[in-house]
Parts: sequence; C-alpha cells; structure tokens
Amino acid sequence: MIQLDKKKFGPWALITGASSGIGKEFARQIAANGINVVLVARRRPLLEAWGQELAQTYGVQYRAVQADLSQPDFMELLKPVTRDLEIGLLVSNAGTGIPGEFLSIPEEILLNIVQLNAVSHMRLVHHYGRQLVQRGRGGIVLLSAMGALDGIPYMANDAATKAYVTSLGLGLHEEFAQAGIHTTVVIPGPTETPIIQKFGLDTMPLPIKPMPVEQCVAEGLAALQANRATHLTGRIYRIMSKLIPAAITRKMNSKMLTQGLINGQPRVAHLTN
Repeated sequence: MIQLDKKKFGPWALITGASSGIGKEFARQIAANGINVVLVARRRPLLEAWGQELAQTYGVQYRAVQADLSQPDFMELLKPVTRDLEIGLLVSNAGTGIPGEFLSIPEEILLNIVQLNAVSHMRLVHHYGRQLVQRGRGGIVLLSAMGALDGIPYMANDAATKAYVTSLGLGLHEEFAQAGIHTTVVIPGPTETPIIQKFGLDTMPLPIKPMPVEQCVAEGLAALQANRATHLTGRIYRIMSKLIPAAITRKMNSKMLTQGLINGQPRVAHLTN
C-alpha cells in the first residue's frame, strides 16, 4: 500500500464516483492511510454501507453525499456538507461513457456527458483548489482516459471530455505547484471494474488481461505523492502507448467497441458517477 503524507493530504479527502470501481478503491486506500473521506456518488445506500465499512476497518470518519454530477446544482449539495472540513485531497473521478454512433445519441445526453466528464471536474477543482492554495499544501487527482487525446471512435464525445480533463490537469500542475499543491492526472489503463462488463468487453478475448483495480489506484496515489503531472497505469500499457501509433489504436478501439455494441450491451453505461 502507498503511504500517503497525512499532514499534506489530510485530514479529509473528497472522492467522487466513490460507490464503485476505481473511485471506491481510491476511498479504501486513502482511508487505509488514516485520512477521513467524503464519499460522493448517486447511490446513497452504497455510499453509507461503504463508509461504515471503512470507518470500522480503518478507524476513520466519513460523510456520504448523494449527488448527480451531471446536474448543474451538484455543488450546492457538496458545499454545505464540506464547509466545516479541512479538505486536503480531492479525487475527481466521476464519469460516464456512452458507446455508440455519435449521431445516434440525443444531444441532451451528449451535453450531460460534457457536464459530468468535464464541467464537474473544473468546478470541483475551482472550489476546493482555493482551499488547498490557502492551506499551502494538499493534492488533486483528476481521472482521465487512455486514448482520449487521440480520439476514440464510437466514444467521440466521451474522449473529447476526458481530453479536456487531461489538459486542465497539465496546466494546473504548474500553477498549483507554486502553492505547494500536488496535481496529477491519472490515466487508467484497462482495469478490472464494472466498465468491462458494461461495454461488452467481457464477451470477447482481450489482448491483455485488465489490471486489478488495486494496482491502478496504488499507481495513481504513488504518482500523486511524487507530484507527477500525468500517469498512465500499467507498465505494459505505457509501453504500448509509446510503440503503437494513434491511428492503429483508434482502429483497435473501433473494432472492440463495435463488437461490444453488437453483443447487445446497453447504450448508456454509468462508469463511476
């Protein structure tokens, strides 16, 4: 387990998309370091159950906030709950993916994705970043997506929003470093989370087995501790990203996502909100 600097990143961490997958594991590993957690997601019963388990296992405090980050008023739900807390770490992880032909997806849904995958990250960092800068220490983790900067067929809008997150994090890494804030964009390689099933990728042979979620998060926290601007999790994926041209990667993604759609998976797949 990665040993986080509690003085720098505590006493409270706020994690969005904390009810499942990568966000849930971030909450576990952060709590294991003795840092209290604010858990944010759409499903309150899951948050409460997870928060109670973390409190019993690691002796930390928790607060659960039911909020849909695709809605414009989500910050009005978060602010009152965290107003009296000293947030030392923000993990902005919530997101949604919609595999499908771009023109077949209603504009309203596309706009919701932009709100959730891009605008919500900006608003969270803008609000809690002010507190971190005033403290003079702390950390921000932004979750992006592999291939986002190069475009992903059949997830064009989703990739574009994640490219925004990557660019935002890279710029803020330099700005916030002047105030003693660590800012890291974590780019998960294929990871064993519910997304594998929701995209229909579990029904086809993958070239490489997805990494355990524990490894993905541990690498992300290590990158935060070292204040790396970005980190692509999984050594094999870092090698592949350097060796395989983007045009070939786009074709591979197109083939896999098309097959997933053929297998009858639902169009809208909530990843980590």
